[in-house]
Amino acid sequence: MYRRILVPIDGSSTALEGLTEALRLARAFQARIKLVHVASELSIDPAVTPSVYYEFAAEGRQASGHEALANAQALANEQGADVEVQLIEATGARAADAIVAAAQQWPADLIVMGTHGRSGVRRLALGSDAEMVLRSAPVPVLMVREGVTS
Repeated sequence: MYRRILVPIDGSSTALEGLTEALRLARAFQARIKLVHVASELSIDPAVTPSVYYEFAAEGRQASGHEALANAQALANEQGADVEVQLIEATGARAADAIVAAAQQWPADLIVMGTHGRSGVRRLALGSDAEMVLRSAPVPVLMVREGVTS
């Protein structure tokens, strides 16, 4: 039985679908939900970003993370879920590593996350945090494909 469900949130419609499924499970199992957003500096390379813009980019990354978490928390609260939120600063780390670490530290019984379900060259070119979480998570991971939930 799942009592603690970790849900990574990035503000995308895919993450929202993952949250929707996590809310269903939380209601069924009377579980708590932890929403996490990873603000990763890997997306902003200080070597190629002028220092005057780097700080603004980092602040924007944090602001968008707080907004994504607030929106997801509002949805969860509307449905009466027991929810907490965490913005994770992942300096020099991949989002997947931060998600797995958060699942271990909380500790989660399940990770529910949306995935685009990319394959082939698109997956190789874009990478897949969802796949990396699936491969390294210490708990079960439920992947919710884009457009599958109703």
